[in-house]
Amino acid sequence: MSSEKREGRGPYYECVNCGTQVEYRELEKYITFKCPQCGYRIFRKVRPPIIKRVKAR
Repeated sequence: MSSEKREGRGPYYECVNCGTQVEYRELEKYITFKCPQCGYRIFRKVRPPIIKRVKAR
């Protein structure tokens, strides 16, 4: 998914097993958090690629 589609929505999580990105609202539908593709239960939060610039003294 591109970052333009993600703006203004809830956080996204990525399945560790298959790499499918799922919105948090979709995961809430299931009693236990499971990947809709493979059924795996371990996810990691997808963070936006933010570049922080710090001035050196």
